[in-house]
Amino acid sequence: MLHHLELYVSDLKKSLTAWDWLLTELGYTVYQQWEHGQSYCFGDTYLVFVQTEAAHLEPPYHRKKTGLNHIAFHAESRDQLERLRPDLSRHGFTELYADRFPHAGGPNYIALYFEDPDRMKVELVATL
Repeated sequence: MLHHLELYVSDLKKSLTAWDWLLTELGYTVYQQWEHGQSYCFGDTYLVFVQTEAAHLEPPYHRKKTGLNHIAFHAESRDQLERLRPDLSRHGFTELYADRFPHAGGPNYIALYFEDPDRMKVELVATL
């Protein structure tokens, strides 16, 4: 079981605007807050967002380089995906594969794909 995941972000305020909305919608709650970070928990698992130090902002993150490609979360249903989808951009996310929603992952797979402000790919997966 995953214990926690710590993500360094280029602009903490911008990232928290996006992630706070999403994680709250998925049932996470704020766990810890400090000047340069914030964490959210769901059960025994938590996610941590930390402001990247200025000396380490370049080169920027890209999911196709070595490292984390994307994070996938369980969604309650396709209805939840449909409900969240129109609000992605308002909260700082950019939808991916919009022309293939909800089957961008294949005909027997329902998911919503998008990028956070640092272009980290996020996937919400609903069961058929």
